[in-house]
Amino acid sequence: MNKLHPPLKKVSRKVLTPLERPAWLVPLFVGVWSLLVIVPLIVLLTYSFFESKNFAMIYKPTLETWYSLFSSGRFEVTVRTLRIALTVTFIDLMIAYPCALWLAKGGCSKSMRAIVLALLTIPFFLDLSSRIIVWRGILDENGLINYLLLHLHIISTPIEGMLYNETAVHFGMIISYFPTMVLPLFLAISVIDDNLVAAAADMGATPFRILKDIIFPLSLPGVVAGVVFTLGPALASWVEPNMLGGGFVNMLSNSIDSAYSALRYPVLAALSSFVIFMIGAIFAILLLVTRRVTDLSNSFRSLH
Repeated sequence: MNKLHPPLKKVSRKVLTPLERPAWLVPLFVGVWSLLVIVPLIVLLTYSFFESKNFAMIYKPTLETWYSLFSSGRFEVTVRTLRIALTVTFIDLMIAYPCALWLAKGGCSKSMRAIVLALLTIPFFLDLSSRIIVWRGILDENGLINYLLLHLHIISTPIEGMLYNETAVHFGMIISYFPTMVLPLFLAISVIDDNLVAAAADMGATPFRILKDIIFPLSLPGVVAGVVFTLGPALASWVEPNMLGGGFVNMLSNSIDSAYSALRYPVLAALSSFVIFMIGAIFAILLLVTRRVTDLSNSFRSLH
């Protein structure tokens, strides 16, 4: 009996020194993060309550800078920026979710998955301006689309108006931020246990019920991450409105650039702070909406 079950050896427990314990890294991380992130944000917000005159800062507290953000012109720019960013994020989410679902749980082979992920990763190695220049050459009046349509005798004259409007800006932003939406979704869907899907199918759940009650709730962290990674850059987008909008589609980034060129630092700080507040508010709303539906027990309870 002793041969089958040899006595257990006592395992000595090593006492870690203070330097070997990971707890001391927490205040170090908090301190560095506060110094590099929190302090600059506080300084930025503080500058927004000052005013400038003759290219010089006047360190006198005032709310005039914030009042100017809601004047007729800037309020229209703010609404346009929010509308375009939300539209781009929604369209990217509607396109990216089926794509991520196919890559993670569909009949996609490993080689095809590797090719698609490589194609989604390659844009991160290219400058955004370089990518937009390519689309500008495609959408231009003398670009690739009109060239092909003319030589195929589908049209007799080049199509005008594909550039320098909101449609072109939407198109460029959708293409630019699609990878930042699909990659978090792919990662979130990939870690979902296949046994949960198989168990739901054995219980008689339809594919739509499985998607609605299991896959989608469990992938909500990826949805939140994708929305944040897409909506944040979209709100602060500068390249697409300038290169595809041609100066006819003004967004908050254009106002920030104009304030910087004019050395109006309080206006610059207020506009930047406002963009940060919008991103933070949307992120908080997403967390509140998705917090109650990510519980796995709720997913199984809905199948009964």
